[in-house]
Amino acid sequence: MRKIRSKRCWELVHPCGSGMMLKTLLVTSLLGWVKCQESPSMTLEEKTVIRDQIIEMFDHAYGSYMKYAYPADELMPLSCKGRVRGEEPNRGDVDDSLGKFSLTLIDTLDTLVVLNKLDEFEDAVRKAVRDVRLDNDVVVSVFETNIRVLGGLLGAHVMADLFRERGDRMQWYRDELLHMAKELGHRLLPAFNTTSGLPYPKVNLRYGVLNPLARTGTESDTCTACAGTMILEFAALSRLSGEPVFEEHARKALDVLWKRRQKGNDLVGTIINIHSGEWIRRDSGVGAGIDSYYEYLMKAYILLGDNVFLERFNIHYSAIMKYISQPPLLLNVHMHNPTVSVRSWMDSLLAFFPGLQVLRGDLKPAIETHEMLYQVTKQHKFLPEAFTTEFRVHWGQHLLRPEFAESTYYLYKATGDPYYLRVGQSIVEKLNAHARVPCGFAAVQDVRTGTHEDRMDSFFLAEMFKYLYLLFSEKSQLPINIDDYIFTTEAHLLPVSLSTTQSPCQANNTDTGHVSQEDLFTHSCPSTETLFPNNPSFAKTIRDSYKYLTGVGRAFHPLPVRGIELPFHDNGMEPVEFLKSMGISLTPLSEITGGARSQKEHKGVYRVKLVAEVSQTPEDEEVVPHVVQLISPPFLGRTVLTAGPAKFGMDLSKQEHGVKGSIMKSSPYTACGPIDNAAELKGHIALALRGDCMFAAKARRLQEAGAIGVIFVDHREGSNSGETPLFQMVGDGDSTEDITLPLVFLFSHEGAVLTAALEEHHNVDVLLLPKERQLGHEKTEKHIGINIKLRLAEEGDLVEGTARGPTLEFVLENEELLLKEEEDEELSITTAQPQQQSCTQATENDRTEPFSADSSQTPNSKSRPDTNP
Repeated sequence: MRKIRSKRCWELVHPCGSGMMLKTLLVTSLLGWVKCQESPSMTLEEKTVIRDQIIEMFDHAYGSYMKYAYPADELMPLSCKGRVRGEEPNRGDVDDSLGKFSLTLIDTLDTLVVLNKLDEFEDAVRKAVRDVRLDNDVVVSVFETNIRVLGGLLGAHVMADLFRERGDRMQWYRDELLHMAKELGHRLLPAFNTTSGLPYPKVNLRYGVLNPLARTGTESDTCTACAGTMILEFAALSRLSGEPVFEEHARKALDVLWKRRQKGNDLVGTIINIHSGEWIRRDSGVGAGIDSYYEYLMKAYILLGDNVFLERFNIHYSAIMKYISQPPLLLNVHMHNPTVSVRSWMDSLLAFFPGLQVLRGDLKPAIETHEMLYQVTKQHKFLPEAFTTEFRVHWGQHLLRPEFAESTYYLYKATGDPYYLRVGQSIVEKLNAHARVPCGFAAVQDVRTGTHEDRMDSFFLAEMFKYLYLLFSEKSQLPINIDDYIFTTEAHLLPVSLSTTQSPCQANNTDTGHVSQEDLFTHSCPSTETLFPNNPSFAKTIRDSYKYLTGVGRAFHPLPVRGIELPFHDNGMEPVEFLKSMGISLTPLSEITGGARSQKEHKGVYRVKLVAEVSQTPEDEEVVPHVVQLISPPFLGRTVLTAGPAKFGMDLSKQEHGVKGSIMKSSPYTACGPIDNAAELKGHIALALRGDCMFAAKARRLQEAGAIGVIFVDHREGSNSGETPLFQMVGDGDSTEDITLPLVFLFSHEGAVLTAALEEHHNVDVLLLPKERQLGHEKTEKHIGINIKLRLAEEGDLVEGTARGPTLEFVLENEELLLKEEEDEELSITTAQPQQQSCTQATENDRTEPFSADSSQTPNSKSRPDTNP
């Protein structure tokens, strides 16, 4: 094993100066890992077989996109057709990635190069130059368009320019992709037209942000990652094009985020107001909403050579390791009081973090967290979108995300340990076994059931196959020297030689506020003398302590009940409600401890205790099915759509004949902004699409507009009441007593039936009511529950003045309990009123399950509350 001494190979000349930096130093900084002798546990022949399998899988996915979907943005692998925005049911924010610019093609261009498919690359570049338009009248996510499309164009331009210089292909190329990148960059720039310098989250490709035709610009908040993940692509565009404006805007956004960090602990929140710079969501972690902000600070230093980015990253990293990292877990904390955990679950996006720790050279925690993630995949086949600290499914969706494969690749390159090849092999096998479909690969709707979603996101081709192929390839088998490039968060390739390019920026030596305490890794490459102190089994020793972390291979003992604290915010999904939506029951500690207050109280913090842990199957909780019954001609009550109720608004179960009205679509359909068609909605039942904001916020706007009821339609394509458990919509954490109109929820399949009826017949009358009361439905006998009290007495020794009437008498004979019904006999028990619900007053010793005449609870119902708007 060749050992590399610790050296300050990342301490670079300032890019705005005149000094030149040695290329070898940057190469070492990116992948200056120890090259261990290949372990016989995976032979070169085995690696070749797996690499060929990866190529075949890529051909299946990319070929299906080109055959069935191109020039659409994405492939719908179950439908075997392309997803064109506006032609398929709206999925809310998910669709903001789609801009009618052949997203998957652009995102995949440099993957074709890495997989040595150079003919296909040249053909794809020709198609992109010929077919792709960037001036469509479409509102898109600034963040997604930057990392996927701008990054894809830049990475492909760098590859095309390289091949042209080599002289063996692409001789026709005249920087067309760079020109397209410049055009797109200018179309994204209007998003930065804010007083703070933080970008709007969305922009219209044709009309910008503030133009009356833009249909955007009303947003006030953005996520930290959304604002802080621009510097690599924008700086690369500036340095390749000679236009400094892009890098300047990206740097300014990073400056704002740095200044707005919590000064006492150097943490940042998740959501920030783009105008005032105030934090809207104050939970801090390394997963969704923040992740690539940290990634881009480190990588901006490597790509651009500016020390300010490394200084900021190291300060943040120290805070992360102090407050967020609880090996092997990475938990979210309250940024103003980082000793307070804000949730007991983790999201799958944090799987990138071990790879970032490898770049920094901090391998021990990287190995620990990666091993924890691997154990979760062994238990659930894939990483669920979210999972609890007990490694149970919290949110079962899996979108074929590549972050776990990314960290696996980095750890293998850092350690040379063939263990990580086996991890990569398991990823390949599970994708083929559980995600492959005839027309590509389909996302998994729920890892517990294995059901599929009709989506194959572009990042699956851009990142997953790139990292897997590189994992099983030798440098000599690649058409480029991979050490000459750094990966963006979308795995696009940007040349580290940009750091030697004269920067078009002014010197940016933003004061860090204080001097960070440098540790061994602050400016040094990974050193095997320190990380692996003459012990080749160092990584294995770390992993072994987490071998049975999730209970796989031995009896599982769940962790004890833990207390957590959650912050409340002004808007957005509240953590309490989001936990409820995932099936976790929460009870305020005041209710558990009889009102005892915590010794330490923090503003904006609500203390709760987890009193029921997530199970592998939905909890038995009754949701009374409601219906939307179409009663106008030609339906006449024959079309009945199953709907879910709400825990707020009008209680339809108390309306004898339900609520009747004509339906009308809200504008905007999501009802998350001012209602444009209030006059038309008045007196109608509004149709509104789930997504973008809370159910309660939508309901308030529509109620103010004069609607007499609301039908919410799920934006998640493919959901239906036959396969998806009903849930009850809940409020936004504040009082919902002001909402008085009836609210029901339709899954997308039922919603499509209703919207199709409206489009065809224009005037459609519906009834909103509980399912058992639908028109034409036979009444079923309702069981009456009674509350009883027992008192044993000698015969004839009854309490004077006991009421007479229908009674139940228990008689003890021969040690057996007999039950008989009598009329007008002396009462030996007392009865409560049939409708009385005295179960809430049960004593501590009453352990039987209460039931009353008004109760809708049944022991076999399966449902969950939901707040995901």
